Amino acid sequence: MNIQIKHRFNNNILWDGEAKDIKDAVQQAVKARVNLSGADLSGADLSKADLIDANLSDADLSGADLSNANLYGANLYGADLSRANLSGIFLTGANLSGANLYKANLSGANLTGVNLSRANLSGANLSDADLSGANLYGAKVYGYKLVKI
Repeated sequence: MNIQIKHRFNNNILWDGEAKDIKDAVQQAVKARVNLSGADLSGADLSKADLIDANLSDADLSGADLSNANLYGANLYGADLSRANLSGIFLTGANLSGANLYKANLSGANLTGVNLSRANLSGANLSDADLSGANLYGAKVYGYKLVKI
């Protein structure tokens, strides 16, 4: 089936092609190194997706299922991941600076070396998440800013 991935603000088409579902479409776009900055992927089922080095900066991934996905080295700067399921996700080396992770499920997530500076983590579930070496400078949790020294 033909699937289009559109920009969340101006509806410009970022990727257009044949895919079996939205996960397949996003994986094809990432593999082809398509810039998905600003993509509207709200509510998408991207569980177990291979999105290594994806550029999803400013993308709308609110309510998306990214459980057990591989986003090693991905750019999610300023992305909206509010209420997203990120349980078991692999985000080592990813950039989530300024991302909105309000009420996101990050249980069991691998956040080793992730840049979470100025991210909104209010209400996020971080149980059993690995935050080794993560940059939490200025991150917000329930209205408080975290400063990692």
